[in-house]
Amino acid sequence: MTALEIRNVCKSYGKLETVCDVSLNIEAGERVALLGHNGAGKTTLMRMILGLTPVQSGLIRVLGTAPGSRLARASIGFLPESVAFHGALTGREQLRHFARLKSLPVRAADAFLERVGMADAADRKIRTYSKGMRQRIGLAQALLGAPKLALLDEPTSGLDPISRHEFYDIVAELANSGTAVLLSSHALTELEARTDRIAIMSKGRLLANDDLASLRQSARLPIRLKVTTTLADADRVAQELGGARINGASVTLTCHQDEKVAMLGQITAFGALIKDVDVTPGSLEELYRHYSAANPEDR
Repeated sequence: MTALEIRNVCKSYGKLETVCDVSLNIEAGERVALLGHNGAGKTTLMRMILGLTPVQSGLIRVLGTAPGSRLARASIGFLPESVAFHGALTGREQLRHFARLKSLPVRAADAFLERVGMADAADRKIRTYSKGMRQRIGLAQALLGAPKLALLDEPTSGLDPISRHEFYDIVAELANSGTAVLLSSHALTELEARTDRIAIMSKGRLLANDDLASLRQSARLPIRLKVTTTLADADRVAQELGGARINGASVTLTCHQDEKVAMLGQITAFGALIKDVDVTPGSLEELYRHYSAANPEDR
């Protein structure tokens, strides 16, 4: 089931084109990371999905209905980049208020406070919360009502490393239950193993949209290999493999994806001289820079 369909969408403000001919589908249970620099058009696109900004041309459908429709609003869970709550309310009061707005039993809020690790602080005033605690309340309200589509804008902002891991556990649970997730973040490293597909925007255009392995194959970024040998043999290994010796007994090499197997064969041919091999493919940050290059010839 297609949870979100975006087809040839454009949006301009005067002469400024913020979204240009963007097409993107997200299926039920799929996790898609939306990457782009500030001003790339990500927020405008999310606002159009939510029905807060009208679509100038093209088509957006949320579960087959128009953005902002009753069904679309009921189907979306949204966590904005900057959450703002009433400081005089407790976390429990605030979340129960959201539950009432979604026509849910107020007690439903308590389970989500527990799930995001806020049960112990639920009866404290929100004005006493740290940024990370407010972010957790924001995540809890986005989970209310079992949304079919979750839009998460910089969701790990203000969270400590442990809380970030817990957040992505929740995202995995959402996807496993059939929720489609569109997640916008600048924290590229933490997204590599936690999303199914990467979409990259720059200057309003969608420049890439595929799984990580396919993006790496298309970009042909070099793979780095670090070979550990012995002090006595490092120079010979480096010379025969065409690498560079570093830190005494280590040799660094680079190759393209389609050369990796052959390179590993050359390395293993040294037999017992090789103590260890580390293979590092192009990182998501490197892929982002590649696809976001200003000029096509730079990529």
